[in-house]
Amino acid sequence: MTRARWRKSSFSDVPEGSCVEVSLDLDLAGIRDSKNVTGPTVTVTTETWSTFITHLARD
Repeated sequence: MTRARWRKSSFSDVPEGSCVEVSLDLDLAGIRDSKNVTGPTVTVTTETWSTFITHLARD
């Protein structure tokens, strides 16, 4: 996911804002710390990412 287009929440633009960045591909979703963009990345399938977001929206 080195050439991926990363997106972060607008909530991350505030001073001391901490957030994650997400990069979506056809088959994979990458997640990383917005304050440590060269650090580790968690990669899951887009299906797993979609399920995760669906559950967040419900709760």
